[in-house]
Amino acid sequence: MSFVTPEIAWAPLAPIIVVLGAAAIGILVESFVRTPATRRAAQLGLSLVALIGAAGVAVVQWAGLEGAGTEVLAGMLTVDRQALAWQIVILVFGALGALLFAARTRAGEEAFTSLGSVAPGSTEETLARRKGMQVTEVFPLALFAVGGMMLFTSVTDLVFLFVALELFSLPLYILVALARRRRMLSHEGALKYFLLGAFSSALFLFGAALLYGATGSASLTGIADGIATVSGLDPLILGGAVLVVVGLLFKLGAVPFHSWTPDAYQGAPTPVTAFMGAATKAAATAALIRVSYEAFYGLTWELSWLFWAVAIASMLLGTVVALVQTDLKRMLAYSSVAHAGFILVAFAGFPEATLAALPFYLLAYGLATLGAFAVITQVRERSDDGTVLGEATRLGQWAGLGKRSPLLAGAMALFLLSFAGIPLTAGFVGKFVAFAAAISEGAWPLVLVAVIASAAAAFFYVRLIVLMFFTDVPDGQEEAIEVDYSPLARVVVVITAAAVVLLGVVPGPVLSAFENAAVLLIGSAG
Repeated sequence: MSFVTPEIAWAPLAPIIVVLGAAAIGILVESFVRTPATRRAAQLGLSLVALIGAAGVAVVQWAGLEGAGTEVLAGMLTVDRQALAWQIVILVFGALGALLFAARTRAGEEAFTSLGSVAPGSTEETLARRKGMQVTEVFPLALFAVGGMMLFTSVTDLVFLFVALELFSLPLYILVALARRRRMLSHEGALKYFLLGAFSSALFLFGAALLYGATGSASLTGIADGIATVSGLDPLILGGAVLVVVGLLFKLGAVPFHSWTPDAYQGAPTPVTAFMGAATKAAATAALIRVSYEAFYGLTWELSWLFWAVAIASMLLGTVVALVQTDLKRMLAYSSVAHAGFILVAFAGFPEATLAALPFYLLAYGLATLGAFAVITQVRERSDDGTVLGEATRLGQWAGLGKRSPLLAGAMALFLLSFAGIPLTAGFVGKFVAFAAAISEGAWPLVLVAVIASAAAAFFYVRLIVLMFFTDVPDGQEEAIEVDYSPLARVVVVITAAAVVLLGVVPGPVLSAFENAAVLLIGSAG
């Protein structure tokens, strides 16, 4: 008996290898570099070089890609322009997220606890804070999450898809629990995220098992062939497809699989909330597109009720509950639930235009999300003795911010208007192309609901703008809030604000690029 060495085409996987390799090196840096300041600088530099370098490699691959794409690992993973487009988007979010991870206040305080392995408020944590300890392992954790998301966008086998899902989920569970302040709230959010994530993973695996039993294959093309040819097993196939889609909808944060979102968004360190809100949604959408269009394209009619029902429920619940929130991070969490519904609108009827529309939508949404949370990190509470405390997340605390810091408040207003889909912002173009894709398949009633929900959602965005620019600071509260200058956070605000305006005014080149990427290597829709 002879063993045949498998041949693996490593070159198409170069962007993923760069990111995961840098994550492994980051662990070594964490182990061997003793000085906290040097270790932090090394981790940030390594992360940015890896993420920007991987994005450059992905762009080069895109330019040199021959035909539709390349199959890797015996067809379990594909590298086509659709996958590369999503990978570039996720890498952009990762690089901006790394800058936020490294941001500090004037007093040198970072967003993460000094020692994440001990109980909140313990003596060990207090001593670690006094000694100036830093958890710079957040950088390799973020790199592992980014690498897993990049895999998630291009996997064409359900078993491998589960591995990629866990690869990027496990680091996020840890990152959510590492907030410096409100530690119990951080732990609560992480625990809910972990438990509900485990539950959704079980549903995904159960669905994959049903599909394998019905079609005899775990690959997306094998499942598509089985759906087209197998007879007498329709309930098994449909049940498996629904469970797999439900597992992916959890990561998207759609109703009724959204219950982790508010607590995780509120409890996590704000840089983690920003990164998670932007990148996780993009990865989940990319995987949902590939699974739906390559494996379940023959079930378009059968799955339409699921996409319609979840989209409508997400838009209505996200909008209505966001209207009554008084905490800014929870308001943006429920806003993300509504945006999950807007994303699902584009899946109605599985139109081909969705392959180009959703990458643009997620790019616009992710940039505004990163920018908004970067602003939040700089608006902080101040004690009576002048000590700068944690972020001011109660809506009333933002009154008069336009007078304190006009540029920062203006940037926040821009991001909110983009969320609302106001013209001349990236959010407007994103919603327009997503809704146009649904209308092309005759789903105008669903688009009508989406437009009404968007109009209603504009209220809670405009409410914050009115607070910032047209509401005076309450008497005696002038010194209770301080705008803290953080150079790295300001860099993120400037980059995202410029991108939101540029994509809103001149969206043509990026839309054209995504239209060029709107080709799946395999599948009925390709």
